[in-house]
Amino acid sequence: MAKTIGVVMAEQVLAGCFEDHKLVGELRRFPASEEETGALVELPVDALCEIICTQIEALATDNEISAIGVALPGIVRNGIIEDSPNLAQLKGAHIAAMINAGLASRGISHKVSVFNDADATAAGIAATRGQLDRLIRVWTVGNGIGFGRFPYTEGPWEGGHTTVTLDPRENYCGCGGKGHLEGIMGHRAMRLRFLDMEPDEIFEAAKHGDRRCCDFVELWHRALAAATATQIHIEGPGRFYFTGRDIDRLDLSRLKEVLYEMVKMSPLQSYTVELIPEDPLLAVIGAGTAAEHGKP
Repeated sequence: MAKTIGVVMAEQVLAGCFEDHKLVGELRRFPASEEETGALVELPVDALCEIICTQIEALATDNEISAIGVALPGIVRNGIIEDSPNLAQLKGAHIAAMINAGLASRGISHKVSVFNDADATAAGIAATRGQLDRLIRVWTVGNGIGFGRFPYTEGPWEGGHTTVTLDPRENYCGCGGKGHLEGIMGHRAMRLRFLDMEPDEIFEAAKHGDRRCCDFVELWHRALAAATATQIHIEGPGRFYFTGRDIDRLDLSRLKEVLYEMVKMSPLQSYTVELIPEDPLLAVIGAGTAAEHGKP
């Protein structure tokens, strides 16, 4: 059976080779330490492409590779990173062409497809659950807030920048927009809002009854519910998944309560929500799967 290669670049670069959506060999990582998560922010685009090419070269050791997919944060269309607030140096980069050129210089003729990292997570969920024929929608909760969708449909799908409040004071989103979901839930946004506390400390203090933190945790859940309700009202009900590095902060019961307040039309109430524990492998599998299925 043909193999696929998936690469994901977010806080780190993760890469793997897959056969029938199962990892063959080991998952590659740059930097090598799982604890080193800020190294990519300062690197120029050329250096990032070089790292990706090195990972692919190490995995493309035979002729059975059918597809190579690379997933990155931001608006990704036609092989170009149109914008990427969390890795700003990627903005405007013709990333597919740069990676393909780097691979060609190494004697690798396979062409790379590039995708948004949250879309890759959605594809990974579909692949590992045998649901490639279904609509998969997923929120990824981490440094930023991603919204992923499989199968691929043309559009920016920047769900993390959904407007969830009209309060003009809500201006913490990294893109500069006011009232955005990521301006409430994003790691950077929470640090700016609580200058004296780290995000983990905020949620811990809320558990012990700190009023300011309790109010914020309620806002955090209502914001995510509002963005999900917006998707339901626009695209219809179905199953929504929630995963990511900081998914342990999500109280699914509270989210369901708030969603019920927001979605009242009976034809739209057939939605379900499911929490998936963090699994970085999902997006790596999904990058290869998305490349295998291609864009419509």
